Amino acid sequence: MTELDTITSNSDPAVQRIIDVTKHSRSNIRTTLIEDTEPLMECIRAGVQFIEVYGSDNTPFSPELLDLCGQHEVPVRLVDSAIVNQLFKGERKAKTFGIARVPHPAKFSDIAQRDGDVVLLDGAKIVGNIGAIVRTSLALGASGIVLVDSDLTSIADRRLLRASRGYVFSLPIVLASREEAVSFVRDSGLRLMVFEADGDLEVKELGDARERLALTFGSEKGGPSNLFKQASAASVSIPMASSTESLNVSVSVGIALHERAQRNFAVSR
Repeated sequence: MTELDTITSNSDPAVQRIIDVTKHSRSNIRTTLIEDTEPLMECIRAGVQFIEVYGSDNTPFSPELLDLCGQHEVPVRLVDSAIVNQLFKGERKAKTFGIARVPHPAKFSDIAQRDGDVVLLDGAKIVGNIGAIVRTSLALGASGIVLVDSDLTSIADRRLLRASRGYVFSLPIVLASREEAVSFVRDSGLRLMVFEADGDLEVKELGDARERLALTFGSEKGGPSNLFKQASAASVSIPMASSTESLNVSVSVGIALHERAQRNFAVSR
């Protein structure tokens, strides 16, 4: 493997760059920290621009990641493990990480030009659930995700990057208000389907629909808001044992997209 330079001094500009990017109080997120080999590789493949990628000097650096960085002309250096411990004091210590420029936020037009169904999350706030939904949506052919009332200010949120394993830049994810989301659905000619416990249709019936759908999921406690219910073409339920109050929202999305996967794969572009 190529011998890599090692950062051994706290005065190296990269050290301050890493400190700055990990501050929780940042209001304008232009760069972000991406941790671990798999998320780094996924983000590089997705076209995210990296300033530099780093590895702790006491941990073997992935040959596959190094090769990918070389292909995309991403600089790579090692960091003295003592400095790594100082940088990530009091939190999980990443052994491999990189500083990336945050891509421009996705727009509704980015979703509109794709052919798969749209996943619309209304009031989903648990970042772990959102991250799981990102991965499932990408894997099962959705064209994008609209997040309403998620409490996120950017999809470059470090928690979301971790939870999604770096897939947040691999499909369009739009942060929007309820009114903006409903307008997009109407303008795009999508059929809005809301998921509720006592829906008009069972989820298995979605597999027969050939048109593009906006699959709408509310919070586990409150369900979808009235605005989406009023705009919906139909409500959909997932059969389950009566002793169970509800499914985790990420599980519900997975079930729905599995029913739609054959259609979405057939039209994907």
